[in-house]
Amino acid sequence: MKRNTIILLLSAFAGLAFFTGCKKFLDRKPLTQTLDDLHQGVLEAQSMGLYNTFNTYAGLNELPWLDFMSIRDDDAQKGSSATDGAEVNAEFETFQYSKDDWAPNTFWNDHYTLINQANKEIYFADSLKMTDKSSLRNVGEALFFRAFSFFDLVRTYGEVPLINFYFTNAIDGIKPKSPVADIYAQIDADLAKALDYLPQTWEVGTSNPYPGRLTKGAVNTLWAQTYLFRANWAKVVSLCNEVVASNQYSLLPNFYDIWKDGLDGAGKNSAESILEHQNLQGKNLVPNQGSNWGTSQNVRQGGAAKEWNLGWGWNTPTQKLVDAWDDSDPRKRMTILYSGQSDGGPTQGGYGATLPAYNPGPGLDQPYWNKKVYSDPQMRALTGTIGGGNASWISHRQLRYADVILMLAEASNEMGDGATAATNLELIRNRASGNLGPARTIVPKIAFANQAQMRTAIKNERRFEFAMEGYRFFDLVRWGDAQTELGSLGYTNRCRYYPIPQKAIDLSKVNGVPVLKQNPEWP
Repeated sequence: MKRNTIILLLSAFAGLAFFTGCKKFLDRKPLTQTLDDLHQGVLEAQSMGLYNTFNTYAGLNELPWLDFMSIRDDDAQKGSSATDGAEVNAEFETFQYSKDDWAPNTFWNDHYTLINQANKEIYFADSLKMTDKSSLRNVGEALFFRAFSFFDLVRTYGEVPLINFYFTNAIDGIKPKSPVADIYAQIDADLAKALDYLPQTWEVGTSNPYPGRLTKGAVNTLWAQTYLFRANWAKVVSLCNEVVASNQYSLLPNFYDIWKDGLDGAGKNSAESILEHQNLQGKNLVPNQGSNWGTSQNVRQGGAAKEWNLGWGWNTPTQKLVDAWDDSDPRKRMTILYSGQSDGGPTQGGYGATLPAYNPGPGLDQPYWNKKVYSDPQMRALTGTIGGGNASWISHRQLRYADVILMLAEASNEMGDGATAATNLELIRNRASGNLGPARTIVPKIAFANQAQMRTAIKNERRFEFAMEGYRFFDLVRWGDAQTELGSLGYTNRCRYYPIPQKAIDLSKVNGVPVLKQNPEWP
């Protein structure tokens, strides 16, 4: 029996990567405090390690995440150039899934890395019987991140190993898959405790010394998403109503302001942002605490002038999305950046620049780009990276209030409450119009006629409101619409689940027999 076998393809216990980001994000206690204080300080450090992994690991926030969450749908594609990451075209755009490649291996590994770090923090707190408020907040953070990871995994693979315990001997981490119901039961249990332990807000007086840290609102929003996927409409309504009633969040008046990420952190952690990855870059990259979320999706130079070397150019809009979206919807020009055209200036989330023409080779390699991560020229100058392909200060808006509103609309409609569905749909559509009011003709108000009509309206609204953000693939799957919308690309029903990485199966062998079994639809 191999003692170094481990199904997770990682050395999660060699030590934690502690977050050394913005100092105001740390709540360090002086070494002259009590032993309990010192223990709590260790928990705080472990929580910072969780945030660091969540923010910077590729499977949670960069290319592999984009592959699984966005590029698999019909409105986004790999982008970049024809040769860059060419394997992704087959694996994620045409559903020729791979059992052994960097992106799927990294997605699996990084989610279990986060789970193992969470398990260690929970174990540490429990073994020391730490029940003070600060320690329980840290435990709540660990519980949230564990639930977050398992939700991604269960949607992506179906049955997965339920590693909900801390271990130091690798052999103890070899476990078979657990039923989907058991994974969701763990998610529910973790989020129920996290809701008790986490604060409504981290604000002290009129300021927030810990922007981006987890709150009850983040717990309830994630929990509502899990129930949405299970079609438990009553739970979705209840949880979304809790978020609304907390009065901690609101829709920003201008859609394009959601994506602003400018000087001195302008635009970050807005009233609409419920959970946001925290990236920070300063003058000449001091400090330099970012991720490749923004860099990976910004305009790729191709053969154009160096000033248009803004990033790697992944996750670009498809022609299908461009054709389906009514030109009168202001969000279209705030979401899609067009090669060879003006960026629209400030009223459309632009900066007054004109992009080089689409002309693979001598010009830009893609006709369209994701404008929700279009980098601010002032930040390019501040960081000293003009033409350097950097946008690592841009933060990923992981959970936002608009999703709460549209989840509430969808669940209300499915429960027969068309009036509430229409009211919440109107909140999103009126904001999209520029807040022109109920008599407008742009993104017009949709009155409730019947459940089927409202269901279609909500589906369309989710498509356009969340375009390029990584919602649509799993929306299509849970609606039962994936075959219709993705079938021409190669999707079949088994593609709702990805095969488990072969290396994880191979490394789970005990006496030559793998404990971890492949998804049965992917022999």
